[in-house]
Amino acid sequence: MQNEKVAVIGLGSMGMGVAQSLLRAGFVVMGCDLNSQALARLAQAGGHPVSQPSDIERDCGVVVSVVVNAAQTEEVLFGVHGVAERLQAGALVIGCSTVPPAFAQQTAARLAAKGLLYLDAPISGGAVKAAEGALSIMASGSAAAFAKAETVLAAMSERLYTIGEHPGQGSSMKMINQLLAGVHIAAASEAMALAVKIGLDPQMVYDVIVHSAGMSWMFENRVPRILAGQYEPHSAVNIFVKDLGIVLDAANHAQFPVPLAAMAQQLFTMAASLGMGAWDDAAVVKVYEKLSDITLPASA
Repeated sequence: MQNEKVAVIGLGSMGMGVAQSLLRAGFVVMGCDLNSQALARLAQAGGHPVSQPSDIERDCGVVVSVVVNAAQTEEVLFGVHGVAERLQAGALVIGCSTVPPAFAQQTAARLAAKGLLYLDAPISGGAVKAAEGALSIMASGSAAAFAKAETVLAAMSERLYTIGEHPGQGSSMKMINQLLAGVHIAAASEAMALAVKIGLDPQMVYDVIVHSAGMSWMFENRVPRILAGQYEPHSAVNIFVKDLGIVLDAANHAQFPVPLAAMAQQLFTMAASLGMGAWDDAAVVKVYEKLSDITLPASA
């Protein structure tokens, strides 16, 4: 893969990790982001920063999009400075953002009309796994798209799940993951807030639950942030406002009830309405602090 060019659009916590993993694997990596500090960090790691998607070199064979949502995906691919017009026929776009399944289907069709391949490939694992090249990837697309993506996905992931042949299937799987993740964070926050209310020691609650049947990965991962009173964003509240909104829209379309997802989405929306949308998603616990007389741990 020496001199094989890959572009990463979106150098946030996940995208930067993806870029770093690709650099370690020997790819020539171009990176695009609006944040100049992120571009400088990429350059220090050996990557090649560009200021707009349209600045990506024409002979780049694979573009990995790790932006926040469907609107940003639309902009970086098809906007005024979109990369789709820049790429040569046969190039591949790997879409890693959490988007509605229908949007992934439409994106694949629009790129195909330009002679480009698309792999619907949402990612999971957080910033640490991204930086380790150990993400879980839920991918769907044509055999040609998978073949073109093989070495790139190998550098990014620990587990690659081939969900199906049609874009949208990967996004459907990610939607189910986000339903569970959002509900688990909401449940962990509610449990910790109640524990404080009834006088239990929060650290003791954490120590007991992580070795008991009530433990979830989200409890183990997010509660330490609550205990430390630290809400600098790893994954923001607004992400789950968006992702659980995707779940609700899909469920409404299917006429399928999702009461737990709906309640969790309301909790995240309440946190956002209280000015915590850009805080870490563990900050949903502070909704309970606002609603009751509890005092949560504060940052040292």
